[in-house]
Amino acid sequence: MNDITTVTEKGQVTIPNEIRKALGIRPKDKIRFTLDDGTVRLTLVSVTLESAFGAVRPLAQPEDFDKRVAETKAERAQKRAGNRRPSK
Repeated sequence: MNDITTVTEKGQVTIPNEIRKALGIRPKDKIRFTLDDGTVRLTLVSVTLESAFGAVRPLAQPEDFDKRVAETKAERAQKRAGNRRPSK
């Protein structure tokens, strides 16, 4: 395989279809370029933390932390009030 492609002004190149198929590269996949003694190697990166982010829906929605702080403060105040000895 000996394909030639053009570099755009933004530094982008199109990976020839035959190479994409051979490596199993699909849109939005991550690839790594490695320079070794004047030769560039292109490798499909299977999974990165960045590529996996958002792939799984969380079991629960994020909490409202301001609300949680207020609830905790109220609970602590109630406990302190319950632990006080009655005045004589």
